[in-house]
Amino acid sequence: MPDSISPKHYEAIRELVHRRAGIALGESKQALVQARLTKRLRTLDLPSYEAYLDLLSGPGADDEIVHLLDAISTNFTSFFREGRHFELLTEIVREAARAGHRKFRLWCAAAATGEEPYTLSMVCQEAAQGTHLDDIRILATDISTRALDKCREGVYETSRLDSVPEDMRKRWWDKVPEGWSAKPSLRAPLSFARMNLAEVPYSMKGPFDVIFCRNVMIYFDKEGRGRFVKEAHRLLRPRGWLFVGSSESLAGVADGFQTEHPSVYRREAP
Repeated sequence: MPDSISPKHYEAIRELVHRRAGIALGESKQALVQARLTKRLRTLDLPSYEAYLDLLSGPGADDEIVHLLDAISTNFTSFFREGRHFELLTEIVREAARAGHRKFRLWCAAAATGEEPYTLSMVCQEAAQGTHLDDIRILATDISTRALDKCREGVYETSRLDSVPEDMRKRWWDKVPEGWSAKPSLRAPLSFARMNLAEVPYSMKGPFDVIFCRNVMIYFDKEGRGRFVKEAHRLLRPRGWLFVGSSESLAGVADGFQTEHPSVYRREAP
């Protein structure tokens, strides 16, 4: 059993996580971080956090930092979480269709274990049915490789789909022994990639019609929030939409955006 993490070692991990991922771990998170890293130290057969920090600063450190960020990332999510956002997204897609658009591009910046991007795929495809908007693409990214593996698998326990209306479940999901598996038609618009929101500029070109980045900025300090919002502004088309979590806002970093609804913003026109 590794020793308990000392304040000195916790501070070193806090600094590393902030520098590499923009995540600001408070002093109150020490016990949580220790609980999540203990299993990792056991896997590596390391006797102490001193040895773990040596690993994080030695050859091959980048690979282990990915495991570190996987361990401390919070991936809680659910289908149709904050349902009002998906009602609004339906109207946005329909308006794009009425305007004669054929393409619709959406970035889900914090895919977690996949419930959000699969919800986005259901909502966008259903809203576009019967229209000429037939080219929908959804980029789903996350910092956690473990979470992205779950996204790509696209299989969830039955209880996880309780919030999916029954008619949508039948259209978009197949019953399997493990629960429910996303049908090929549901997976079709989706692509998954690992991405660290602290590393700018972001590699994609855009422009996106909509960006979902919900319940992520609560882990960033003001500098990190500003960095993300600046990149979101660059990647959104003029009058494109940015959705954040219900407990988040762009207060102090909202240059170039106007508030449309609580936690929903639009990029201002040039």
